[in-house]
Amino acid sequence: MSVVCVVGLGYIGLPVASMLASRGHEVVGYDVSERAVSSINQGRAHFFEPDLDMLLKAAVQTGRLRAQNEPVEADYYVIAVPTPFRDGHKPDLSYIDAATAAIAPCLKAGSTVVLESTSPVGATERMTRQLASLRPDLNFPRYKESRPDTNVAVAHCPERILPGQMMRELITNDRIIGGMTRECAEAAAKLYGSFVTADAFRTDCRTAEFVKLIENSFRDVNIAFANELSVICEKLGIDVWSAIDLANRHPRVNILQPGPGVGGHCIAVDPWFIVDSAPEEARMIRMAREVNEAKPHWVADRVVHHAERFKSPVVGCYGLAYKPDVEDLRESPSLQIVRWLASHKDLSLVVCEPMIERLPDDLREAGNVKLASMDETREQSDIVAFLVAHRAFRAFHRNQFLNKIVVDAAGLLSQPS
Repeated sequence: MSVVCVVGLGYIGLPVASMLASRGHEVVGYDVSERAVSSINQGRAHFFEPDLDMLLKAAVQTGRLRAQNEPVEADYYVIAVPTPFRDGHKPDLSYIDAATAAIAPCLKAGSTVVLESTSPVGATERMTRQLASLRPDLNFPRYKESRPDTNVAVAHCPERILPGQMMRELITNDRIIGGMTRECAEAAAKLYGSFVTADAFRTDCRTAEFVKLIENSFRDVNIAFANELSVICEKLGIDVWSAIDLANRHPRVNILQPGPGVGGHCIAVDPWFIVDSAPEEARMIRMAREVNEAKPHWVADRVVHHAERFKSPVVGCYGLAYKPDVEDLRESPSLQIVRWLASHKDLSLVVCEPMIERLPDDLREAGNVKLASMDETREQSDIVAFLVAHRAFRAFHRNQFLNKIVVDAAGLLSQPS
């Protein structure tokens, strides 16, 4: 088996590293976080994901996986670092740049570098140019130019896994492997073939980069349609959940469910990469982002409006995570709503989030926010805001809230037609 260096041991890198180790590879995980490295070397993930701890513990105990604060010489490098955006929704590739600079001294002839981080079109070529400038003694590929002297392969294979189901989807989801050249794609495919049971489709790196952006933009646009319907239905006095349920009885209609906005590390970020690359052409994608980014404001404004009828209003907020049944708060519209409400010092907030044990520091320090159980939140609130459709919250019935003002952004108390 091969030596694999996984760069970035977060929500994507650590599951990948653990899976590769379980398939017999010698895996060295490189991360700049001392806390993450220490936790991993003790066989404990530094975030929750079903089945990950079991796989990780086995990998560490067998010696197949170790974590450290520097990269090593390896046959394969898998880069899985964040790609956020800067002010103006410009892609921030600084983490990829830092990872590239870190592994460059360790590269050898025969190495394959795979970028898994979701990236704007051209990022893989940019990384290749950076590597070539740092290691002029090696021969790197040029986009779609097959040359016999190339001795380092570079490819892009975007992650496609869902929090809460990562370990299963790592194996069962089709993968898109985009090489700088056809030979680069084949080199990367050998690694993924060691653990992926689904199909691995070869293409060029630009197409692979764009496919990932398309996938998340498709979802963002369709969620925006549902969110816009919810705002329209509120104005017209219509139950949006019932209306969508009825519309979906049409054999060729499949409208998604509205929510408080869009969160997570992918859908709320990736469409902006397309907008940045083609600002004049990506009109619908930009508009969808604007609709979804406005939705948390709209939900918070509804809560504040209802609070005006109370002298000392108490608002119960159900959910902080960016989606149901995960602990992940990244880019969470629900967290954004609670933060805005907490900035109104005349409001007292009672928050129920069963997936976490403590509030984020800024909410704990706000002075008007406390974490509570499901029942405590209901009993103490004048206004209830359902923000995340956690499975635990589905035990509620609307009759339990007859004496409350309810802002149901998650459709938890909706009555399907």
